[in-house]
Amino acid sequence: MILADFGAEVVKIEPPGGDHFRDLAASPVWLRGKFSIELDLHTLAGRQRLHELAADADVAIASYRPGSGAALGADPETLRGLNPRLVYCSITGWGPRGRLARVPGYEGAIAAKSGYMMTFEGQTGRAGPGYAYVQIARHGAAQSAIRAILAALLARERSGRGQLVETSLLQGMLSVDTAGLAVTELRDRYPEQFPPGDERLFGGLPSLGYQPYPTADGRWIQMAGLVEHLFHTFIAVIGLTEIYAEPQFAGVPGGLEAGPREELRERITRRMLERDQDEWMRLFVESGNVAAEPWRSPQEAMEHPQIAHNGDVIVVDSPTLGPVQQIGPIARLPLTPANPTAAAPSVSAARSFSWIPHTTALASSPRDPAGGTGEAHKGGPLDGVTVLEFASIIAAPYACSLLAELGARVIKIEPLEGDGFRSSKNPGVGGVTRGLGAINTTSDKESLCIDMKSEEGLRIARELIARADILVHNYRPGVPERLGIGYADVRALNDRIVYVSAWGYGADGPYANRPTAAPGVGAAMGGAYMQAGGELPPAYPEDIPLTLEMARRLHQANPGSSDYNAAHVIATAAMLGYYARERIGAGQHVETNMLLANAYTNIDNFVSYAGCPTPPRPDRGSHGLGALYRLYEAAAGWVFFACGAEREWSAFTSAAGRPDLATDPRFCDRGARVAHEAELATVLADLFATRNADEWERLLTAVEVACVRADAELPGSFWYRSEHARENGFIVEVDHPIWGRILRHGPLSIFSDTPAVAGPQALAGQHTQPILEELGYEPAAIESLVTRRVVAALDAPSM
Repeated sequence: MILADFGAEVVKIEPPGGDHFRDLAASPVWLRGKFSIELDLHTLAGRQRLHELAADADVAIASYRPGSGAALGADPETLRGLNPRLVYCSITGWGPRGRLARVPGYEGAIAAKSGYMMTFEGQTGRAGPGYAYVQIARHGAAQSAIRAILAALLARERSGRGQLVETSLLQGMLSVDTAGLAVTELRDRYPEQFPPGDERLFGGLPSLGYQPYPTADGRWIQMAGLVEHLFHTFIAVIGLTEIYAEPQFAGVPGGLEAGPREELRERITRRMLERDQDEWMRLFVESGNVAAEPWRSPQEAMEHPQIAHNGDVIVVDSPTLGPVQQIGPIARLPLTPANPTAAAPSVSAARSFSWIPHTTALASSPRDPAGGTGEAHKGGPLDGVTVLEFASIIAAPYACSLLAELGARVIKIEPLEGDGFRSSKNPGVGGVTRGLGAINTTSDKESLCIDMKSEEGLRIARELIARADILVHNYRPGVPERLGIGYADVRALNDRIVYVSAWGYGADGPYANRPTAAPGVGAAMGGAYMQAGGELPPAYPEDIPLTLEMARRLHQANPGSSDYNAAHVIATAAMLGYYARERIGAGQHVETNMLLANAYTNIDNFVSYAGCPTPPRPDRGSHGLGALYRLYEAAAGWVFFACGAEREWSAFTSAAGRPDLATDPRFCDRGARVAHEAELATVLADLFATRNADEWERLLTAVEVACVRADAELPGSFWYRSEHARENGFIVEVDHPIWGRILRHGPLSIFSDTPAVAGPQALAGQHTQPILEELGYEPAAIESLVTRRVVAALDAPSM
């Protein structure tokens, strides 16, 4: 759909009778812009027509399980044999190899097995994993596929050949493991230095700056101001400045002991209960420097003032459904804009398509690989592309890491003290792991620390800008211009640069200049609301401890994945801009924002039209969406069970020793199972209670039914111990500058012909000297810059 938005001629190959997912509420969104052909690939005629189409195509995208495409003549070997220039993108559930490769790739099963559902334990007050509603894996895999396809098309201009690119939903879950893998491994290696603890990021009350607060009208506001000055502004706006005169609150917010911190949390909660949500939000917006968002449902999110101003919700006229309100294009590219249209009518298998001829070259081939330190030269489809990162914390820096894993050289421009995220402690593990939280946002990069407010520092930045291909920043509007690196400034230095603004809200509009962060975006776009069960808890003004327990549960329903969701979209936007540059020969100002990015993760709910079905919500116990897609407690442990196809139901009833369920009139077909869902859930709960979770997983995955243990591990320990992940190359080993050989996440896409090599974490200022030498600075000049604090260079390993 995203490729179609930006002009690709997309043909959807459907089985006779059509894709059954057309029945879902969001189908008008992800069918938009496509042609459709029904082909029976079990017949010779159907396979022949497919091969005719593939012979003239640029890209094939398939979601077959490993080995399933060959019998249909739709495997990469067959199609690439017909067309050596074809880029074949394979999106699987679990990856191409290993014990789980042939298990159906349901999002829920992947979230459960990878430990993500355990991060929601206790969200509803019960023990055990909680259902993960927002489809993190699908979002990550889809965005990774788009970037991989564009990168492979660029590589094709060098080699003349296409290649196989692979990603998976399981790889899509890698992003949300901030530091769990590293912490788990270091604990195992250095048990005395890394005391035992819980690597999960959620479960208790948040920091004061990330607290959800109830209001007088029974609604909730999510705070998103972790930075100290934002917290102080919030305290001033709500009229609690008297706390600064009270000795127990000295050092607020970060320096408080547990007792005073909880006392202050209660006082803020009481104050927030004095006014309605609308009144508080009016004051916060007028202030301009309070990071806060109301908790919204997805339908309310579609009417968010900034979403409306940005035009990020559009109306597409469907010939069958009428006007369909839906999510807009993923990014703004003024020279090569998106043009979303309704799905094209179904066409006959005989129709010819007007492909862009394969002989059409891009406007210019990527330039020769840059020189430099040598550490950034890793190969990969983006080898020779230089990215400058002016960004901090998670979303935009991780987006640049995603470009680096494709082979781009990424230079991270940091303040003299380094990106503030480097100094953060990882929850639950103590100060010894300070800095590991930034391991995913600083890997595969070079780090240059400079004072951007100094004339000499700006001159260095401009020298790099003149040589770069892509620039990514996440400043608020107006800040780049004040620093001298606004788009007009940059374009004057390099008119071919792809300039990516990764806004929180947007370039202008009612919220544009307001600060935001992950929990605010999660609450604003409806994903956290759905994770909370599709309704918000009440507040209890006369029982503040109970109110704070409700706040804890809301906090747990609003994980930090919003940053990583945005990172995927920022990286994709950058790739769309760079690919366009190579086609038209010009750079442009590319814009996207965190609100839109997180609406994409909740795309099934971000649609409205007459008669639009209501997407299912999790049950009150946060088990899942129905009897055949939910968590069940086993005799020991928990399983997640997903069974959508008749073949899977038949295999399940046979393997479970309950063939009677397949013939029971209540459960004998899909319609009957839906009609008797409550009864079926009871039957299955009793059945799963007869064996332990590991037994169920072994038994059912062996017959290709998605049933996996859901409570064995948290994400970090899963990635550390998973033989399946290592067998597929999802976890690799690198040389860390402090910890030596250490495991890290592998690339989210794997290329058959142009693989990039995963590199280590870069320390702050580690590459300052070699980068300045590359720019022509003599040793004495560099020493002078360091002495005068224009730049900072690493002189000893430090996080």
